[in-house]
Amino acid sequence: MDGDRLLVLYGVRPRVGRAHVVRLPDGPDGPRPVAVKRVTRAEEDGWWVERDNPAEGVDSWLVGAIPTRDVLGVVLLRLPR
Repeated sequence: MDGDRLLVLYGVRPRVGRAHVVRLPDGPDGPRPVAVKRVTRAEEDGWWVERDNPAEGVDSWLVGAIPTRDVLGVVLLRLPR
């Protein structure tokens, strides 16, 4: 949610089923901000990530697998606002 704080562990191997901070590829309007997505599986060319809210946002269904170098960290804890 907007305004929530996240405790993120950077530099670790992606973990299937967990939320991660990822760098999405640039879109037609330019760079996208980093985002929080759930890693659902490993692919040949990276990691498949999905959004928890299918009505909003961008995920691998739109941009394909995310390279390992762009999976920045795993979310350990969310502190609600």
